[in-house]
Amino acid sequence: MSSSPSKTKKKAAEKSHHVEDQYGFFMALLGLFRLPGWFKMVNRQTLHQDLAAGLTGAVVVLPQGVAFAAIAGLPPQYGLYTAMVPAIFAALFGSSHHLISGPTTAISIVVFSTLAPLASPGSPEFINMAFTLAFLVGFFQLAMGLARMGGVINFVSQSVVVGFTSGAAILIATSQLKHLLGIDLPRGESFAHTFINVYNSIADINLYVLAVGLFTLACSVFIKELWPRLPNMLIGMIAGSLLATWLGCVEHNIALVGQIPNNLPSLSIPDLSLSIIKDLSSGALAIALLGLVEAVSIARSVSLQSGQKIYGSKEFSGQGISNIAGSFFSAYPSSGSFTRTGINYKSGAKTPMSAIFAAFQLMGIVLLIAPLAEYLPMAAMAGIILHVAYNLVDKHHIRKIVRSTTPGTAVMTVTFLATLFLELEFAIYIGVMLSLSLYLNRTSKPKVVSIVPDPNSPWRRFVTDRTLQECPQLKIVRIDGSLYFGSVGHVEIILRKIREKNPERKNLLIIGSGVNFIDLAGAEMLRHESDQRRIMGGHLFLFDIKDQICQMFQRSGIIDRIGKDHVFQSKKFAIETILAKFNDHEQCQVCPHRVFSECEKRHNKIKSDKKQLSSDSPNFYMI
Repeated sequence: MSSSPSKTKKKAAEKSHHVEDQYGFFMALLGLFRLPGWFKMVNRQTLHQDLAAGLTGAVVVLPQGVAFAAIAGLPPQYGLYTAMVPAIFAALFGSSHHLISGPTTAISIVVFSTLAPLASPGSPEFINMAFTLAFLVGFFQLAMGLARMGGVINFVSQSVVVGFTSGAAILIATSQLKHLLGIDLPRGESFAHTFINVYNSIADINLYVLAVGLFTLACSVFIKELWPRLPNMLIGMIAGSLLATWLGCVEHNIALVGQIPNNLPSLSIPDLSLSIIKDLSSGALAIALLGLVEAVSIARSVSLQSGQKIYGSKEFSGQGISNIAGSFFSAYPSSGSFTRTGINYKSGAKTPMSAIFAAFQLMGIVLLIAPLAEYLPMAAMAGIILHVAYNLVDKHHIRKIVRSTTPGTAVMTVTFLATLFLELEFAIYIGVMLSLSLYLNRTSKPKVVSIVPDPNSPWRRFVTDRTLQECPQLKIVRIDGSLYFGSVGHVEIILRKIREKNPERKNLLIIGSGVNFIDLAGAEMLRHESDQRRIMGGHLFLFDIKDQICQMFQRSGIIDRIGKDHVFQSKKFAIETILAKFNDHEQCQVCPHRVFSECEKRHNKIKSDKKQLSSDSPNFYMI
């Protein structure tokens, strides 16, 4: 038996969608190998600015890379390796002009917790697993990028980003207090405990260390205010180093960065055996998700200040490629860095060339001047990072959110507090979940507004003036919002109340200009309303429905239940047709309102029909 035409069309449509999905996937894959669009922005001036910003970033990452590697349970050089090759590939294949990828605190912590149960930290087996973990993380991230899942960043609202960055700025500043004050603070303490420990250790503060940190900070701020084009942070670090040397580092216990290994990353081969993949897959997926949220959140936070548009799927792919490439060059999983991205942007970077310069300059520093770089005071680094942390607090957008929206303020506040008192990744998740909850709550209750024709308008345009008269036989409403499974219950209750409150108005006209989307549940709700109106002896009419919704009605068969002659795009034709379907001619005849311009024509037609009926009737005479 041959298939019906409708089934054949359905199969053809499904095949077409499948081909389109495949085409989109391969186009996304080919898009990875195009020259980045930002290449057009590169010129002599941008290269000069990116070179200066890159040098600042290269110096800043020296102590950070060593510290992050220690957190991950790896030898110090692997933190520096992770700041080299992954940063280059993330810059080439990502979308942000300022994001700097490399080792981060959150990723390092999760790497340690994933690998520690499987191997001894620092052992060759542990190190090889870190490379494999980086490959798997990159694989998951690249797959999500090619699947165009970057749209999920749209659920990371501006309120979440602002709250997260503000909280992270305080955490970054808090983490530098021990280096700024020259005191020992317990590692891994919470935000609140850190300040308690600082208070208890006030007597132990090293004033010489504090002077170096504050002098570095002051120089950086001073240079930025007077000569904004100069690399203020780099100059500040040099000034702080000179002051520390003059004061005497050894005599006054001014801590330095220390010895840095002077060799480049060697080639590495991830172990992709099934047993290792099985052991690492769950941790790799968690790190992949955390890394993407971290990188995209940072990119978006900087884009609020730079005005650049971020493309989520491209950023996903860039992070994935950077981790895959890094796994072959002795790097463990990487992501976007808040501190280095902030320094990069504030140092005047214009294009991703700054990240590439930073990576190559870091290689040069490690090879050539590692003995000099080890004399950089930790207090000077702390002063620069405090400057960055202050700049991360987006005071302009905070004021804007507080003044404009209460839900946005609540989301920002909750995210901010969660960032301070919970794990960094959970703070983002909480903010996103809260934003989604508020969004779903709002979209699940679309407005159903009563509409009446304006008698003062020549075209009797529809308005929301409650003082104007409504048609006794027709109720007109406008739905502002999508009709989907989450909102149909709310709208159905309102429409039922309208039926119960106005049983004499048997006909209902729904204006769909404010409805952008209807799913099957929404279509079934309209079908049910149409059936209820017919039971009452009236009809349901639809006006100004968007084309894609009409197509959905046709595909689902709902249009046949409602009636094709009940859906209109022309207002004049809609009113003429609706009035012609009124059953109660007597009510139209005695109605004093005449709310539609067509009412007078209908009134005259009813009189004419009655007169014609009377003249055609036989006369009876009594004999």
